Amino acid sequence: MPRLKNEEKAALRRGWTTGACATAATKAAFTALLTGDFPDPVTIRLPKGETPAFALALEETGEDFARAGIVKDAGDDPDVTHGAMIVATVRPGAAGAGVTFSAGEGVGTVTKAGLPVAPGEPAINPVPRQMMVGAVRDVAADHGVAADAAIEIAVPGGTALAEKTWNPRLGIVGGISILGTTGVVHPFSCSAWIHSIHRGIDVARAAGLERVAGSTGSTSEKTVQTLYGLPEIALLDMGDFAGGMLKYLRAHPVPNVTIAGGFAKLTKLAQGHLDLHSGRSQVDFDWLAERAKEAGAESALQARVAGANTAMEALEIMTAASIPIAAIVAEAARETARGVLGKAPVAVDVLVVDRKGGAVGHAS
Repeated sequence: MPRLKNEEKAALRRGWTTGACATAATKAAFTALLTGDFPDPVTIRLPKGETPAFALALEETGEDFARAGIVKDAGDDPDVTHGAMIVATVRPGAAGAGVTFSAGEGVGTVTKAGLPVAPGEPAINPVPRQMMVGAVRDVAADHGVAADAAIEIAVPGGTALAEKTWNPRLGIVGGISILGTTGVVHPFSCSAWIHSIHRGIDVARAAGLERVAGSTGSTSEKTVQTLYGLPEIALLDMGDFAGGMLKYLRAHPVPNVTIAGGFAKLTKLAQGHLDLHSGRSQVDFDWLAERAKEAGAESALQARVAGANTAMEALEIMTAASIPIAAIVAEAARETARGVLGKAPVAVDVLVVDRKGGAVGHAS
């Protein structure tokens, strides 16, 4: 989260992800399935330990199901799912089957490779799934029963909402995705976020640090922190604003900066984009195919890369063909960064991190 000043924190109200809402609805519905009563409000635990409570907007029970709904509050973020109802219907699962998931009305189904869940699966991302499984296990343990439950997540109106997202292009059909890695939606404010990056650099300089790290997300931040043994004050929540960080470092140098992030965002930096947000820059698959060609790929493989559905799929194709594309992207991204830094006395390296936190490409 950007380190905002007190007045900025007050001005920008945070909200909750679809994954957090789905987890709360699931916990309420599973509790009602076992007891007949809905907890309202219902409290859940988020991945970073926070325990928010959610008011229920829908309660319904039947012979073999319980259903709960929560209206998503995205805070002050311009989120297309703000105000949408996230509904969980929970039924008894087969003995020993554990927790299973299905897509109800308005929740998409994955049809193409390269996404966090496999084709044919409901578009419910891994962290929300983990959160819902955890909630079911907690409730089951409290009541001395097995954690076997069939969960259906629905978002009435989600099919129309999905048209305002990248889901149709990514091959997610029928609705929106259930997303979130922390459960929290942080308001998107360019000026506040970039301001926080600048203040982080100021603090690092005042402390005499030799290295800072700008990361696109929490996974890459943890990886680079471990790699270099960095203190918290060396970590800049760069997000999508690579240009904002680099331009400030050009005028306010720190001896070393590491840029860390996922393959897709760093591919955009390698292509020359300084704003890595999905709404303002896109991965150029022809550019990736050209890099594959330079690395010796045959024309058939180049065509597969050019036609990839996602950057992750392109990475997997080239990795399987022993093309070190992550390292190639890291080096090109480093060149972009060096161009912005100009003659500033700042050494830059770039670290490409996969979804599990593994370093797959490094240019220094």
